[in-house]
Amino acid sequence: MGKLNVSLVDRTEYLNFVQTEPYRNFLQYPSWADLKAQWRWQHELLGWFTDDGEMVGGAVILYRKVPGLNKFLAYIPRGPLINWFSGLELKQWFYPLFHHLKQRHVFSVKMDPPLVRRLWSARTIRESIRDFQTHGLKNKRLTDIRPDEVFNDVEYVRQELTEMGWKENTGQDSFDTVQPQYIFRLNMQGKSLEQIFSEFDPLWQQRIHRAESEGIIVQTGTEQDLPEFHRLMAEAARREQTNVRDITYFETMFETLLEEHPERLRLYLAKKEETLLSAALAVRVDGRTCDLYSAKDGSHADDPSPYLLRWRMIQDAYEQGDHIYDFRGVSTTLNEQNPLYELLQFKMGFNGEACELMGEWDYPVIPMLHWAFDMYMKRR
Repeated sequence: MGKLNVSLVDRTEYLNFVQTEPYRNFLQYPSWADLKAQWRWQHELLGWFTDDGEMVGGAVILYRKVPGLNKFLAYIPRGPLINWFSGLELKQWFYPLFHHLKQRHVFSVKMDPPLVRRLWSARTIRESIRDFQTHGLKNKRLTDIRPDEVFNDVEYVRQELTEMGWKENTGQDSFDTVQPQYIFRLNMQGKSLEQIFSEFDPLWQQRIHRAESEGIIVQTGTEQDLPEFHRLMAEAARREQTNVRDITYFETMFETLLEEHPERLRLYLAKKEETLLSAALAVRVDGRTCDLYSAKDGSHADDPSPYLLRWRMIQDAYEQGDHIYDFRGVSTTLNEQNPLYELLQFKMGFNGEACELMGEWDYPVIPMLHWAFDMYMKRR
């Protein structure tokens, strides 16, 4: 491929490139950067080019200015979109990027590459949990289970990044980093909808049928339904003692994502008569639908609506030609007393696989400033 150069690209050129990228994901689309612009993030669309002008890589780069300094932090969410296994050394991709970032007054760059390192099938996880329980083993995690698959080419990428000076930012659990390092996904490629449903946990199938028999219906909503959706999210946040974004965030999300593509975002509502029981926001790029935000009404015990809601979302993703339904983040805990375990358990019932991504990596573009800022953040 020869020497690579990095330069700014316009929106049309970037979108044409990203549509053919196997690692494409919503976080690497311009609309997501437009959304973040409302919250003090600047952005650029970058392309990697060969000497003959062919675009062979791309990235949405987000920038956050450090108060009082003309210096910036850079972040590449679930990117960059490059050929990680092209045969070129990774420094041939990254050194031109570092040169660009220095000109942009960046002292530190963070990325979380879109590469799966290891995966565990739902069946493997369930069997291992039963085995742990049989032997009285406690405080086990997903990472204590032998994976169904380990991607050794990704291990080599990790080694190359470390040798280049990248530092892996390891959290204690999946949600300790900006993007979850562990996700759960349903691979629908080569399967019929009937086969997909037949592989759900039998109890999940029963709950879907019960929701239908109880008259619960799932419909898609519009921006006018956001207040009701946000009310559910706020109630769930109060129950769980967590925070929820202001409704303006979701209003801006609707505006920016749907402006890029009319099918980029969908709001799903599960109702019984006029009562909203559960709701979810799905974001889609060709080939993959992601379950982005969801909430349910906690006052209805044993409510089957979230199961029917996900089944409708999976069906829609399938009908649109997607091969992956991405349930997004899961915790690694297998402790049944931990509320985060319920999240993994719910997603496992739809079959699929838990995936460990490469995680978050930091590079000191200007080492002394990177070190000083790191020390400052640790002392806060």
